[in-house]
Amino acid sequence: MTMPSPIFNGQDRAAGSLGTIDLVNPASGEVICTVPKCGKAEALEAARLAAQGFAEWSQMSAYARSAIMRRAAETMRGQADEAAAEITREQGKPLAQAHGEWLASADLLDWYAEEGRRAYGRVIPSRQPNMSWEVQRRPVGPVAAFSPWNFPAWTPMQKVAPALAAGCSIVLKPAEETPSAAWRIAHALLDAGLPPRVITVLWGDAPAISAALCAAPEIHKITLTGSTRVGRLLAAAAGEHLKKVTMELGGHNPVIVARDADLEFAARSSVEFKYRNAGQVCVAPTRFLVERPLYDDFVARVSEHAQGIRVGDGMDPAVQMGPLATAGQLSKIEALSADALRRGARITTGGARIGNSGYFFQPTVLADVTSEMEVMNEEPFGPLMLVMPVDDLDAALTEANRLPYGLASYAFTDSARTQHAIASRIEAGMLGVNHFAMAMPETPFGGMGASGFGSEGGSEGMDAFLRPLLVSANRA
Repeated sequence: MTMPSPIFNGQDRAAGSLGTIDLVNPASGEVICTVPKCGKAEALEAARLAAQGFAEWSQMSAYARSAIMRRAAETMRGQADEAAAEITREQGKPLAQAHGEWLASADLLDWYAEEGRRAYGRVIPSRQPNMSWEVQRRPVGPVAAFSPWNFPAWTPMQKVAPALAAGCSIVLKPAEETPSAAWRIAHALLDAGLPPRVITVLWGDAPAISAALCAAPEIHKITLTGSTRVGRLLAAAAGEHLKKVTMELGGHNPVIVARDADLEFAARSSVEFKYRNAGQVCVAPTRFLVERPLYDDFVARVSEHAQGIRVGDGMDPAVQMGPLATAGQLSKIEALSADALRRGARITTGGARIGNSGYFFQPTVLADVTSEMEVMNEEPFGPLMLVMPVDDLDAALTEANRLPYGLASYAFTDSARTQHAIASRIEAGMLGVNHFAMAMPETPFGGMGASGFGSEGGSEGMDAFLRPLLVSANRA
């Protein structure tokens, strides 16, 4: 395995001002390697480099920027096997999922390479014949981007690709637990011809780095994928300096299973997506609100399907679910399960840690959950399927909208009338009907309320890195 290092001015840096960090394999608990740890000093240096990089990159044509990005995407596709193995070792997800994530990230870069060539402005008819009004779209400036450990390639690319396409430079801070994917993405771009000061990658003391970048005058925009708690802190810090922000934060995503749903399809699909990446997905289906006529059968079927999931080291091609990413996540899942049981929930399958090494937890179904339980109010971010009976669609929507989160939501129904009723009343940024696939390059991805604001993906994702400039000219 290649040891990742922070990247400054196009070069790997072998040492950090705060010493080193151990990268740990969550399947074994063993140290993979030791990497440099950065802090405030490196963050301020990165901000200065970003200002220099922006001056160069923003003046390049959209066509030239696109060509570099597309070459980098091709380089990434050629590195899929090595990159996937690094993701699995650092994060734990099955190798096939890591491979798919890496290739999807290359597709995201490709898509924005073309979208950047279509950042059109507009001409506004003026009120006087000797005046012309045009609106240009300019890059917002240097960007500081913060990404989490659960999707170490996709979430950085959701920020890097549209920022570069818009003409922005970027300082990227990946999660300390999973830096290799961001390091590899940056090198693919640099090898493709990206000017070296346009991208900097660093990690280490997260509070010190984020505080420095939020305050640095060179940085004009902050973008984060992370928890609601961290989002509030960064949004407040950015707001103090009047900086533009995009926040993709936590969720507690409801799934309404209507009485007219295809029961077997809903159960099989729910299990497949609930336990993807061990449930460590911000848009993972979590609170399953099932109308009573289907409730008992739904619980029985999802429990049966969950029992068949093969859990183990993600490097084994036969494994379908890997470990949780950190020891802290494992402890959290154990605590939430215990609280639910004390309050009357039933475990119909799973419910326990697997083995004594690594951070493995069984795919678990908790039935008869109630809104008072801690697990129904705090995002579990793990392999817990929470199933609650509801009397009717009104009760389902009341529970779905009860929490302040509003990221993803889902519904299973064969009725157009039911679909319309849910879509018109659900309080969320996204609604999936009879499926769970949400994140595509072409579509906006984001939430509302405590789940953040702004969108990543689609044309909306690039809009977040552009600002309008009105040019009003007197031709007299």
